[in-house]
Amino acid sequence: MSLEIVAQNRCFDGVQYIYRHASRETGTNMRFAAFVPPQAATQKVPVFWFLSGLTCTEENFTVKAGAQRVAAELGLILIAPDTSPRGEFVPGDPDGSYDFGLGAGFYVDATQAPYAANYRMRSYIETELPALVGENLPADMARQSISGHSMGGHGAITIALRNPGRFRAVSAFAPIASPINCPWGQKALGRYIGADQPAWRTYDSCALIEDGRRLPALLVDQGLADNFLASQLKPELLEAACAAAGIKLTLRRQAGYDHSYYFIASFIEDHLRYHAAALA
Repeated sequence: MSLEIVAQNRCFDGVQYIYRHASRETGTNMRFAAFVPPQAATQKVPVFWFLSGLTCTEENFTVKAGAQRVAAELGLILIAPDTSPRGEFVPGDPDGSYDFGLGAGFYVDATQAPYAANYRMRSYIETELPALVGENLPADMARQSISGHSMGGHGAITIALRNPGRFRAVSAFAPIASPINCPWGQKALGRYIGADQPAWRTYDSCALIEDGRRLPALLVDQGLADNFLASQLKPELLEAACAAAGIKLTLRRQAGYDHSYYFIASFIEDHLRYHAAALA
C-alpha cells in the first residue's frame, strides 16, 4: 500500500514527514507523522511509537514534544499516529463531547453500531500501520518500543501487554491506568464495546496484568498537579497491579507538573534515552 506525503520538513539533519494513506481497517484515509533521523540514510534504524491522548491528532506530539533533536542524536524513527478515524461519514459523539468519538478512539476495535465499521484503532496500530512502516520507511522492525500520553499511555501499555516480545521498552506519560475504573474509560468502552464488561478487560492495563499478561519493565511519569490525576488516571492502581505481578515499574511522581505537553516536553528526553538503551 502506498503512502502519500502530505508534508516534509528538514529537521536536525533528518526529515519530519506527515503521511496519508487509505486504511483498510478504518475504511477512511488516515494520517501519521514520521520523523526519520539522519542515520536512516545509510541503515535501518529502530522505531519509537508515540500514541497521543484525547482530542489529539498526529501533529500534537510532533509539534509540541520537542522530541526530534534527541531522536536525531540517538537514531530513532518517531511514529505518531492519529487518535481516531476521521471523515464526513465517521460517527462522532452525538453529544459533541471531547472524550468520545473523533479524536478519542481509545485504541480499541469497536463492536457496537455505529462505531464498529470505522473505529478499529487496535487493529490499525497493532497490525496495519506497522506493516506500512516496515514496507515504506527505513525502519528496523525487529527493534521497536512504544510510549504514549493519557489515552495514548493506556494504548501503549495495553498494546505492549497484548503483544509480548514486540516492544523492547514501554513507557507512558500520565496514562489512564484502568479505563474500567474511570469515567473516560467507562464511557468509551461502554459505547465502543457494549455492556459486556468482561470484554473490557483486554483494554485495561491493570486487568491485563491481573489476567497474566506481563512486561519486563515499565517507566511512567505522572504530574502531581494534573487535574485528572485522582478522577481519571489513578496511577496507584497500576502501581498495585505491577507490584502484585512482579513487574518492575518506575513511577516518577513529578511535583508541579500538569497534564499538558509542557509536562511531556520536560521529560521526553529521559524517555527517549530510556528507549534507546533498550533498542541498542
